[in-house]
Amino acid sequence: MPNALTMDANVLKKYRTWFMIYGVLLIALGLLAIAMPNFATLAVEWTVGWLLVISGVIGLIASFSGGQSAPGFWWNLAVAVLYLLAGVALLWHPVAGALTLTLILAAYLIAGGITKIVMSMNIRSALPKAWGWMLFSGLLDVGLAALILSGWPGSAAWVIGLLVGINLLMTGIALVIASIYSKDIVRVSVQTA
Repeated sequence: MPNALTMDANVLKKYRTWFMIYGVLLIALGLLAIAMPNFATLAVEWTVGWLLVISGVIGLIASFSGGQSAPGFWWNLAVAVLYLLAGVALLWHPVAGALTLTLILAAYLIAGGITKIVMSMNIRSALPKAWGWMLFSGLLDVGLAALILSGWPGSAAWVIGLLVGINLLMTGIALVIASIYSKDIVRVSVQTA
């Protein structure tokens, strides 16, 4: 059976120029989003809105194509309508959409942070050298949520765009660095069982 890591390394080496270009584009987009976080937040909000609208329309088509006798017809129809309405609401009221998405992000960080904190306490005796990192990660998540909420609703205008920008920047840097060092990869043949 082929080793996925070996195949990925070979692909990276073969197409390193394209990965380099992709990484540089992500870095540029990330810096742009960091420089203009309000615009980036709006772009993310619009993207989510359109994805929900498209999902809702496809769900409606699928529900009606299957007919009322199809299993879960009413449930699928309700979900499709909900997606469609949520998408339209985000597109119709982008500021309210950004406020809502920011609250969802803060709630996600709080839930994830508390989960990590509890998990770190549970693994404390089993992994004495690792539990502190889990605790730190959880506290960081809760701290970020507190930072977002302390500035809310004002933080809604920039926080999502800033975080997306940082993510794009770091992903781009990782791809560029991987592309640079991919020339040192020794070609490994993939063996099949």
